[in-house]
Amino acid sequence: MNEEKKEKPKSRKTEAGGLLIPAGLFIGMGIGWAFDYLVQGMFIGLGAGFLAFALVILLKRD
Repeated sequence: MNEEKKEKPKSRKTEAGGLLIPAGLFIGMGIGWAFDYLVQGMFIGLGAGFLAFALVILLKRD
C-alpha cells in the first residue's frame, strides 16, 4: 500500500510573488549605484523584496 502525498499546486500569485525578491535586489542595486552606495542599496532592495513577497503571501491566504 503505497501512499502518495498530494501537494497543492502553487498558485500563480505565489509564483509571481517570488519575483519580487530579485526585482527588489536589482532596483536597490540600481538606486545604490546611482547614489554611489551599491552594497547598501542591494541590502535595502533585498529586504524590500522579501517584505513585498511576505505581504503578497499574507494577502493571498484564504
